[in-house]
Amino acid sequence: MIANARMYSIGPGTAEAWRALFEWVAARAGVELRVVDHPPPRPLAALWSRSDLGCAFMCGFPLARSNPRPRVLAAPVPAPAAYGHAPVYWSDIVVRADSPIRSLDELFGRRFAYTAEDSQSGYQAPRRLFAPSAGARGGRLFAATVGPLVTPRRVVDAVLAGEADAGALDSYAHDLIRAHEPMLGAGLRVIASTPPTPIPSLVAAAAVAEADAQRIAAALIDIGAATALAAVRAHLLLDGFAPQSAHDYDILLDFAAEADRFGYSSIA
Repeated sequence: MIANARMYSIGPGTAEAWRALFEWVAARAGVELRVVDHPPPRPLAALWSRSDLGCAFMCGFPLARSNPRPRVLAAPVPAPAAYGHAPVYWSDIVVRADSPIRSLDELFGRRFAYTAEDSQSGYQAPRRLFAPSAGARGGRLFAATVGPLVTPRRVVDAVLAGEADAGALDSYAHDLIRAHEPMLGAGLRVIASTPPTPIPSLVAAAAVAEADAQRIAAALIDIGAATALAAVRAHLLLDGFAPQSAHDYDILLDFAAEADRFGYSSIA
């Protein structure tokens, strides 16, 4: 089986930390997990559809819409205090640190960057945030949208380069950027954040044997107390992992429908 953490590998250092974590999980669970690269611009959907997927991060919005659904193993619990020791995250709406934009109202009429339409943090969460304003303003909020940019890092690059006036960032990815690339993180400022929702889980393919999936899930839960992984957890800003169910992500479809009811079917 294969393992992958592309969604939260913001650079070589975090990629190596995830590799070490997966190797520990494989040994603990007594299963073989081969860490594979799946770099952008390769679509994540191609990774998630693999029958040999043993342990990989999957965005909650496509997870909720998938049929058959993958086996949800466990969800990360980010260490920063803002997460409240819970497996949640949100979208940060960011602008350049020197931007005159201070609020969403000042952002409307400008250019907005996004990752992909099937991304919860990079598209669907901000769509829900913007929907009431769009309904009040006749349906269109932005002069232009910039994307799909695929990864949070490319959204950061677009905002810092002046190609977009603002963009949406997965809060956990944003925290990893601020921790490990502080100069880059210092170039951004948050003007708004969406409400917390379930954070992307590590999943296995539906075709993976249930016994194997259960052993991997149990190993993930053990990470929080593993002395050998203290440095890895610190590098990844991670308290550990918590149990999660595929049905925990159904609420994301409800939120998408909420935006639809405002007539705001896409960010525009």
